[in-house]
Amino acid sequence: MNYLGHLYFSNGDLDLMICNLYGDHVKGTKFQHYPEKIQQGIILHRSIDSVIDNHYAVLELKKLLYPELPKVTGIAIDLYFDHLLAKHWREFHPQDLSCFLALFFNYSSILENEMKDDFRSFLYNLRTLRWIEHYHTAEGLEKLCQGVSKKISFDNSLNIAPAIFKKHTSAINKAFHIFMIDARSYFNVSN
Repeated sequence: MNYLGHLYFSNGDLDLMICNLYGDHVKGTKFQHYPEKIQQGIILHRSIDSVIDNHYAVLELKKLLYPELPKVTGIAIDLYFDHLLAKHWREFHPQDLSCFLALFFNYSSILENEMKDDFRSFLYNLRTLRWIEHYHTAEGLEKLCQGVSKKISFDNSLNIAPAIFKKHTSAINKAFHIFMIDARSYFNVSN
């Protein structure tokens, strides 16, 4: 999943949300020098990535989408699932999405001082530009796919992912809901 999924599976712990997102910025296995909460966030981030990458419904969905989205199928699914999580937020969380995001955007953690400058810059942009607030719309999904496509170092078809989403909405929705049932149980989501 993309950013919203990682925030969601942090189970309401604001420090863990930040540390979970930081997991994308830490490579390799040598992160024991970080405080325990940051280590916990990195491990959670990698666990979320592993669960989605290996879930049977997601693997079936990858087979379906690969011919139209080669090399970026997994990325597209991450973006689709964040879009669907935002769109169906009330099914999975008792708090309104805008309130959930406002709490996150307005929270600063002392742990941020331990993190790399590029991540702090990313976090600043995430908080000020608030693009997650638009994930639930078709336009938000389109901008998300275009933005991520530009960041990928090779030619890719991610910019057409919204059209592929429309074509396979039923299959994507089904895989998303199956995944969410299993992932909520796996990560013991209490909300």
